[in-house]
Amino acid sequence: MRPRLPIRRILFLRPFRPPNSLRPFTQNTLISKSRPQLPFLSSPNRRPIARFLTTERKQWIKDEVRKAGKYTAVIWTGSFLLLVIAFGVQQEWLERKFPSPHEWSWVTRKDYRSARWNEDHDDDGNNLVDWARTGEAYRRLLKRLEDPNIDGAGLDDVVEGGILVAGVGKTGYDISMKPESWRRGYYEIMMGAARAAEHLDGWVRDRTRNVAFPASVVIGPSNPNPRPVPPGAKSPPREEDCEPAFESPDTYYMKILTTHGFTEKQRVDAALACGSWLDYKQTPEAASQIYQWALDIATSSSADVVDSTAILHPEIRNPSANILSATTALAVHHALNKRLSEALPIFISVLRARRTLQDVPATMRSTLIPDEENDGIWKAATSLVRSAIVAPAYPPPPDDGTAAPLRGPKERCEEAGIMTYIGEILYASKQSRTSREDGLAWTREAVDIAEEELRRKGIGKDAKITCKQCLAVGLGNWMTMVTKMAKEEKEKQAANAGSWLAFGIEQKDGIGRWESEEQVIKERMRRSAEILATPGKSAGSSNFLTV
Repeated sequence: MRPRLPIRRILFLRPFRPPNSLRPFTQNTLISKSRPQLPFLSSPNRRPIARFLTTERKQWIKDEVRKAGKYTAVIWTGSFLLLVIAFGVQQEWLERKFPSPHEWSWVTRKDYRSARWNEDHDDDGNNLVDWARTGEAYRRLLKRLEDPNIDGAGLDDVVEGGILVAGVGKTGYDISMKPESWRRGYYEIMMGAARAAEHLDGWVRDRTRNVAFPASVVIGPSNPNPRPVPPGAKSPPREEDCEPAFESPDTYYMKILTTHGFTEKQRVDAALACGSWLDYKQTPEAASQIYQWALDIATSSSADVVDSTAILHPEIRNPSANILSATTALAVHHALNKRLSEALPIFISVLRARRTLQDVPATMRSTLIPDEENDGIWKAATSLVRSAIVAPAYPPPPDDGTAAPLRGPKERCEEAGIMTYIGEILYASKQSRTSREDGLAWTREAVDIAEEELRRKGIGKDAKITCKQCLAVGLGNWMTMVTKMAKEEKEKQAANAGSWLAFGIEQKDGIGRWESEEQVIKERMRRSAEILATPGKSAGSSNFLTV
């Protein structure tokens, strides 16, 4: 038996560690940088450190700022250019609709087109024209044209130092040295200012707010019962803060009449407009003087055309357009003021003179229908491009009215209008049955002529306007005359039916002559409504018909 060897125990001594010290493995692990910093492994009382602005984020922010600046510049530049293009297209369109003289400065031409555009809104009949704004625009234009430092270089007073007329102001200038287009534009601006002054008659301007109001809404001692302002309008002004909104129309009309350089027709038209305004203001004496002034201007180039009562001589052939306009306006003035015995001879002489006018020559060109399709697409495209690039030329000067007009559709409608006046006077001046029937006959013929010319093809714009006015007034007068005669006819029939003389006589049930004609007029009105611009006004009558 082998002897048992003693067992040896080998002790593995560990190095001495101080109390509460970490183990080397644990210490090395915690301070290692390769361990991820996860939230659930972090100490609760220790805030995580994060880098919000990294290199990549800086580069991204720079790119975004650069893009934002580029897009902003492109958008604002594009918007500005689009506005400029839209403004340019609008001005080109307005220039073609309301041509302005090329001698004026660019600002004056732009303001002129804007003023005409503001006034043009009244053509639709909506009566939404801001006449205070339009009148102020015309006033500024006149100041620019009369300023020697802007567009009024070379203007001279008619008399040295000028003349001041009581209630009117300074008389006109001598513009004979200016180009014709400049003079024509100057005339249109003054006529536009006169129209604005007529619409602003009786209006006041609040000095504190520079706003125009009707005089009926002003609060003050002179207006104890002011009318309320419309809903949405500004508060009414006080009387002590108000002044007249615009000058009197006489200021501009007299300035035109005392200006040297206007054509005969321009001066006659201004005088007739001034006379019409004075008739509206119920000053017949002053209106008579203005109408006589217009007739003197019209006859200055023709001697021995009318007599002292403004009646055209029977031997006169082809009188000028200015003479026809002046004599007709004077006759209407007499009729408005119940001087029918003076108006009727003038109307008859004017109608006789108009029928001596020469007809429009029917040339070969006017009888053929123009073949526009043969021009070709290329020519039409070239014309369109050229009109878009080349500035439109100022229209040629119109007729000065010193020559006799041709007897076209417009002149025939003027004849129909004079026949309407004659029919009114014959019907209203005498109460005899014959006179009334003669007035009706003149009115019927005038309506037939106006409707025939209005339905004619190829009629011009001015002629169409004249014919529509004549047809509307003629139908209204015809209806007024026949309605009264039908009423008298019914009353007479009712009186005869109750009389003992009619005892035993069988009464016929039927309509009378004038009642049946009244039905005919209603049918004519219905049929003519499609060719009238304002069908609802076809039953209107003129101003001096008294029945």
